[in-house]
Amino acid sequence: MIEALRIGFKGAVLAVATLFLLPVHLLALKFRWPIRRRIPRWWHRVACWMLGIRVRVHGVIEPRRPLMLAANHSSWQDIMVLASIADVVFIAKSEVKNWPVFGLLARWQESVFVVREEKRRTGEQVNEIGERMADGEIVVLFPEGTTSDGNRLLEVKSSLFGAAAAAFPASASGMVHIQPVAIAYTGIHGTPMGRYHRPISAWPGDVELVPHLKDLLKVGAIEVDVTFGETVDYTARSNRKQVASAVAASIRHHLMASLRGRPGE
Repeated sequence: MIEALRIGFKGAVLAVATLFLLPVHLLALKFRWPIRRRIPRWWHRVACWMLGIRVRVHGVIEPRRPLMLAANHSSWQDIMVLASIADVVFIAKSEVKNWPVFGLLARWQESVFVVREEKRRTGEQVNEIGERMADGEIVVLFPEGTTSDGNRLLEVKSSLFGAAAAAFPASASGMVHIQPVAIAYTGIHGTPMGRYHRPISAWPGDVELVPHLKDLLKVGAIEVDVTFGETVDYTARSNRKQVASAVAASIRHHLMASLRGRPGE
């Protein structure tokens, strides 16, 4: 009974926040007001509180632009966590657009939807990413291309970094800054999570969303460490595979450090 009341109260708070912020956000999107970039951060902070997700940040976001954040990916929660920290937009696969609730949120946040199977649209999509970065927006890429179990970094696909090159022409410095980000789910009810409990937070993709969300709401106390690593400068002379390798090594290092209880190392 108490648990149901707790969930109901937090759900009501999120509903009120949504009813308050959504009309303003839709107007901001229509008239291209600058506030359209900040509203999602406010909403995601309320959503993280509602879900019991406590976010600890280590390091700082690179101040230079154009900027792409490259992060490991283990759950839909990663989006909420990163969006609660900074005003970001995401590169998402086209299927996400049609997901219930999350697809709507992704569209409201002006995510860049990529149709990987249609090669003829690749140039158009890459140009959109480049334009968004050149306009000063922080674009988030999940270079694994899928979700993991949260205990490791999967193979990073170097081809996905090709989108960063589209921002070269509009960059005054002739480079794009790619910052590695490690997202580690490390605690549950104030105690270390460990490999056994990490599936509570991880969503590999073959798990149904609704039951997973219900389990997370029941837990109500998840701790996540987000570490911003050292930026890798990507220029027209850079080797894409070497850039991808350097970014992957940084993400893996910080992810493992956080999972061992030493975030920020």
